[in-house]
Amino acid sequence: MAHVYKVVEVVGTSEASTDEAIRTAVSKASETIREIGWCEVIATRGHVVDGRVKHFQVTVKIGFTLEG
Repeated sequence: MAHVYKVVEVVGTSEASTDEAIRTAVSKASETIREIGWCEVIATRGHVVDGRVKHFQVTVKIGFTLEG
């Protein structure tokens, strides 16, 4: 059987690291999206305050299998 996927974009943030921002995005998305199969980082940004990165911001594509 062939699979059909839907893709959504979410932005995760973290004060600690880009890895944590990715994990936050996927974890939060998994609370309302079933059958997540993959993620793809498409952008990484930082919110700068007083010359330092205050928050890492990572845009992530989340792919999941459509049911039915």
